[in-house]
Amino acid sequence: MRIIGLTGPSGAGKSLVCEHFKGLGIPSVNADEVYHGLLVPPSPCLDALTDAFGKDILTENGELSREKLSKIVFSDKDKLELLNKTVLGFVLDKIREIIKGLEADGKASVIIDAPTLIESGFHKECNIVVSVLCPAECRIERIIARDSLKRKAAEARINAQKPDEFYISHSDEIIINDAGEAELIAKADALAKKLLL
Repeated sequence: MRIIGLTGPSGAGKSLVCEHFKGLGIPSVNADEVYHGLLVPPSPCLDALTDAFGKDILTENGELSREKLSKIVFSDKDKLELLNKTVLGFVLDKIREIIKGLEADGKASVIIDAPTLIESGFHKECNIVVSVLCPAECRIERIIARDSLKRKAAEARINAQKPDEFYISHSDEIIINDAGEAELIAKADALAKKLLL
């Protein structure tokens, strides 16, 4: 099983690259989706979050309020680190379980789409690490449009993330997304051909 780790900061275009790879028949595991699946009560992961951040992060129904948690973690780098430490073990165990299942089904490769691939240490379990990077202003505009955020909140999210140098120093391949969607897809296609030879 060839594990391709795909990462990059929020708004860089990682999802588009992942969709292109999926279109080529490579299964993918989205770490964010795995995380959200682990939060459905009753949930040991959700219990760990309330232990770390208090019950104020819950809705009246006892579910996680992503909005409340985001306000806490994206305004304080220490709190963001605490979030990652709290949930990553649960997420990584589930991802490993999914990979085993895909391998048992005879799949030759898998893409792990994970914003904190490197911070979690999971990049060391990947055969190849690919980072998608994009200029900050472009990322801010995308996050505002995608998540319906005010500019200040989008900037806070960007500022809470690692700089480009962090991704570059831990990656085998870099895709720079600075010339539009068609160019990004062309770069993803070229990389897919290179990786899948």
